[in-house]
Amino acid sequence: MIRPRSISGLREFLPAEQITFNRCVEIVRKHFELAGAVPLSTPAFELREVLLAKEGGDSVDRQVYGVHRLADGGEDTDFALRFDLTVPMARFVAQHAGELVFPFRRYQIQPVWRGERAQAGRYREFIQCDIDVVGDQTLSLITDAEIPAIIDGIFKEMNIGPFQIRMSNRKLLEGFLSGTGIPSESISDAMRVIDKIDKVGPDEIRKELAETYTLEDRQLDQIMAYVSLRGPAEEVIEKLLALAPADSLNETYKGGVEELTTVARAAASLGLTPETFILDLSVARGLSYYTGTVYETTLVDHPSIGSICSGGRYENLAGLYTSRKLPGVGISIGLTRLVTRLMEAGLLPVEQATTAPVLVTVLDQDKLDRYLTVAGLLRKAGIGAEVATEQRKVGQQFKYADRKGFKLALVAGEDEFAAGTWQVKTLATGEQVVVEETRLVETLKGMLAP
Repeated sequence: MIRPRSISGLREFLPAEQITFNRCVEIVRKHFELAGAVPLSTPAFELREVLLAKEGGDSVDRQVYGVHRLADGGEDTDFALRFDLTVPMARFVAQHAGELVFPFRRYQIQPVWRGERAQAGRYREFIQCDIDVVGDQTLSLITDAEIPAIIDGIFKEMNIGPFQIRMSNRKLLEGFLSGTGIPSESISDAMRVIDKIDKVGPDEIRKELAETYTLEDRQLDQIMAYVSLRGPAEEVIEKLLALAPADSLNETYKGGVEELTTVARAAASLGLTPETFILDLSVARGLSYYTGTVYETTLVDHPSIGSICSGGRYENLAGLYTSRKLPGVGISIGLTRLVTRLMEAGLLPVEQATTAPVLVTVLDQDKLDRYLTVAGLLRKAGIGAEVATEQRKVGQQFKYADRKGFKLALVAGEDEFAAGTWQVKTLATGEQVVVEETRLVETLKGMLAP
């Protein structure tokens, strides 16, 4: 016999965990659709040249799983499994631009595959949730404010504890760095260094900048003062121009200040408050295709979990596949990693291993048709119900109900059938009420209401 085992780096959930995961998926889907996004589903694999066109070169190539057939001697193909959802989305928009209505608001909730070394929080396969808004030639900055509002709604409904959506603007940082002595051709690399500040700390960032760019203490002080700015939008924006060195007030910097101000004000109009939304000028995002607004979201009480949602604006990501300018803005949630870490931290309780809240117990096998009839009645009314056909003794049936997490149990024997009633037991408290069968659906709906 073959020993049953799974591949390392692939996450399998037990039923109760999967129910919790699915609930999170539906929360994400709900808030994506509340913002007007439409669903998109792209194939699991793409042409290799399409996937590898994205920035990253050899590092991306090493992450990609190729696709080949075992038949015919393992024939090679030019296909590869997608490693994110951004590239397939960009390819799709470029390919179907003439058929889409712009701005195109799309979301995807699909698996992706990466050649990661198996370790905690890193998976070879995981579910990713993306939302992007893509414009034709132009895209309003107001859209950049809608993204954190969507994030805010998702994580508040998940009820995972205090979180912070941190926003900045790469134009602002690019303009600032150009005024501190870092060569223009090195600014993207310097931004990648700064983006690591949450992982390695400010002292290590200062040391790396000093060694790489031979900056003076005065220049390093300016940079570190800049990246330490974080807090409510109005307070941070007031400090920006005062903090900037005189020769850094270039057009890129000023454009970044204007964009950040516009987006922050729109975010406030959408109901975001400093409780969950702040400006943090250390947020840079390592990928250079981000050209303006950038976001990172973290849990206040669990910083070790790292970013739970990130993204930003790109001026022309689909330019890899079309000459048509298609700017966009979006975010991504690695939901498999996030939900796993949240469950491990006790922030997402795993409560039940059933999708049906009602168990119909069976006291008399000769009356099985009566139990099946009431289960059918409940299901037609939209109430999930399972019949305990395999459990012979009523005590075993209630143990089964406890293990799976049913909320209610229906009990009926000869007396109840004669009277046209059912006993409804609330399993969490043990309380029982007698309900006429004609009022059963109405009563159960009331008892199961949130």
